[in-house]
Amino acid sequence: MATKEASVQEKLKNLYELQLIDSELVQIEILKGELPLEVADLEDEITGLQTRMNKLQGSVDELNTEISNHNANISNAEGLIVKYKQQMDNVKNNREYEALSKEIEMQELEIQLSEKKKREANKYIENKAETISAVQERLTMKEENLSVKKVELEKIIEKTEKEEKKLNKISEKQRKKADERLLKAYDKIRSSYKNGLALVTVERDSCGGCFNKIPPQTQLELGLHKKVIVCEHCGRILVDESLRS
Repeated sequence: MATKEASVQEKLKNLYELQLIDSELVQIEILKGELPLEVADLEDEITGLQTRMNKLQGSVDELNTEISNHNANISNAEGLIVKYKQQMDNVKNNREYEALSKEIEMQELEIQLSEKKKREANKYIENKAETISAVQERLTMKEENLSVKKVELEKIIEKTEKEEKKLNKISEKQRKKADERLLKAYDKIRSSYKNGLALVTVERDSCGGCFNKIPPQTQLELGLHKKVIVCEHCGRILVDESLRS
């Protein structure tokens, strides 16, 4: 009977040590998992801001082209006014004079309209310039933040790669020591929880996984190491912390 008890205890001990190793690997994944996500989010945001900047600059370019066209219209109208005024010196009758006067009036109205549209376009450019400045400021801030995050991520990857490889080797070695049936149960339970906890200790009279109360009798049985006990609430394997080396 004593041999059987020692065997169960040894099986649980091997599995507990595997859980401790795997939990360290989970922590590395969590550490690595947050920064790549932040980097990706920043890259997406920067792409969005750059697209917005391009659109804003495109709008400003269109407005500048519009202003150039208005300037050309004004110059053309002014030239026509000079031409019509010169022609007025050689008119033969009132009808020709009135016709030229109307042409001059039309060109003056054309100038006024172009001047008005130029003012409106310049106002739009001023407004867009303010927006461009704000977007550029935000873009610069995000690019600086991205640069910092990338350096931080590279350092973490560099730092954790060796540790991760080392832990993976230890985990594989420890898995070979584990009881085959218990290992299958362990892997199945781990896959059900994001934190990868399949085997937990009792903390403050509660399951270390789901935090539901564990009856005193069950806690006594855990200390005896005579059988494998699972939490009736979450299905995780329960062990006594004394198993830890």
